[in-house]
Amino acid sequence: MMKISLVTNIFARMPFDQLTATAAGLGIEALELGTGNWSANDHLKLDALIDSAAERDKYKETLKRHGLEIAAFNCSGNPLKPGPDGEAHKAVMVKTLRLAELFDVKTVVGMSGCPGGGPSDTTVNWITHPILPEHQESLDWQWDEMLIPFWQEMSRLAENHGVERLAIENLGMNLVYNADTLLRLRAAVGPRVGMNLDPSHQMWMGGDPVAMARKLGDAILHVHAKDVRIERVLADADGLIDTHWIADVPKRQWNYVALGHAHDVAWWKEFFSVLVYLGYDGPVSLEMEDLSMPPIVGVKKSLDVLRQALPRDL
Repeated sequence: MMKISLVTNIFARMPFDQLTATAAGLGIEALELGTGNWSANDHLKLDALIDSAAERDKYKETLKRHGLEIAAFNCSGNPLKPGPDGEAHKAVMVKTLRLAELFDVKTVVGMSGCPGGGPSDTTVNWITHPILPEHQESLDWQWDEMLIPFWQEMSRLAENHGVERLAIENLGMNLVYNADTLLRLRAAVGPRVGMNLDPSHQMWMGGDPVAMARKLGDAILHVHAKDVRIERVLADADGLIDTHWIADVPKRQWNYVALGHAHDVAWWKEFFSVLVYLGYDGPVSLEMEDLSMPPIVGVKKSLDVLRQALPRDL
């Protein structure tokens, strides 16, 4: 059964008791909790929960009192970034795997990461237009020397901690950002690594999330529900490669929006039906990042679409 989950970052400043009460009151069934890095962890103190059984028991009791499950832990960041930031993000991922074992959580969501273009680089280099031999050389180094060895290590750690699914989100500025790159990594690392399929990113890259899902098949390990609107006139004039700051929404060629504010209920019905055809029966985590409305309003509007579109009785 596709349970309705919530990526909790949208309510990052809410106390945990208020967050759980609010989520339960909205009919949400599970939470995808950020443990650090790019995922706000106001609701989860990673070190305290690892170190203290009493803190874990208190946390579990709060969830139980509101009838909520943990759909996944989310430690999204860039563990391949050159320098201390990348090392810090990797450390949070390793701790998240430890915490998952303590909570018996089987899914950890993250990003593949993106390193520099070579061993001496100090900044991230996401190569999207390889037209010269040195571009291909950099890509080969990124994959063979950085990405694959890192995820082989994380897969071994996940196995040791009883984590069954390392769900990598298809976000830009990462080496894994579509079905082809995910399947390439999965072939090198093994089936513990798969996709956290976020249709919104495929939308702004100009692809079709339904076609992406069909290509991925059983490599889909987790699903986000997030929508993107391609902004008319602006996208027509300048395309979808947009370097305006993500919060400068009036100028952008595309924007994240509440469910139904770009793709209608019929589109979402097809998307979820195809996931069922492919055998996916895990949670659907609502990620609300629409800056045109207050967070609670966007969550409520998105939940209305989910209740109509998910192929289950709600």
